[in-house]
Amino acid sequence: MSKPTLPTPKPDPMIARDLVGYGEFPPRPAWPGGSHIAVNFNLNIEGGGESTLANGDVVSEGSLNDIGVSAQIGRRVPLVESVFEYGSRRGAWRLLDVFAEHAIRVSVLGVVRALEQNPELTMACVKRGHEIVSHGYRWIDYGAVPEEIEREHVRLAVEGLTKLVGERPLGWMTGRPGPNTRRLLCDAGGLLYDRDSLADELPYWLTIATHLPTSCPIGCTCRAARILSSPTPTKPTTIVSTRRAGSRPATISSPTCAMPSTCFIARA
Repeated sequence: MSKPTLPTPKPDPMIARDLVGYGEFPPRPAWPGGSHIAVNFNLNIEGGGESTLANGDVVSEGSLNDIGVSAQIGRRVPLVESVFEYGSRRGAWRLLDVFAEHAIRVSVLGVVRALEQNPELTMACVKRGHEIVSHGYRWIDYGAVPEEIEREHVRLAVEGLTKLVGERPLGWMTGRPGPNTRRLLCDAGGLLYDRDSLADELPYWLTIATHLPTSCPIGCTCRAARILSSPTPTKPTTIVSTRRAGSRPATISSPTCAMPSTCFIARA
């Protein structure tokens, strides 16, 4: 395996913008076995965690409802709710069957409030060997949520997912993070990564726990060039562009990926 290039620590993207990044010469990912491409399949399960009066919200869901209906204040929108219900009732099962047919294990991005309302689907994902990534407690915009409520939601998400699947989540994607999100995740601890940035094309097996300088603030998005050897680094690394090009943490001994294998590496 070629030696990765040591990256320079970057600021927390929730707080400071960086439009330059690594420029013309980004860090070398050093994919296992000298591979050049890694493909990660993700299945988002959000139905039941979205904004709706049925969940005690004051507005209906207006983001990613696929039918172009804007958020409505003070009333439920059954058509929008049915879009999310389809994913939970039928769509996710269809995709799980496709993945099983082709022996593909994926990252399931599960909104914990949604998973709690469909434990049968949740356990099917676990039994079929898919990784369960915390997609937060609710599928809402945390940029508009007070810090103390978001902190409580982080706790509920970790505890709820641990209870549902029998183990603590190692990965996280809020989806619509706010300025406090990364700091709260660092405070919660126990995470290998979060994936709320789309700013680069780097794998996220590069943990900040090993090479993070002591002066680097909480939430630093440094990606230290060392393949993970510890399951519990002190702070999560940031995953970037994972909605378009993701990966899973790899081990030196495996040509594929670990905990569980969700990336499919194609040799050049």
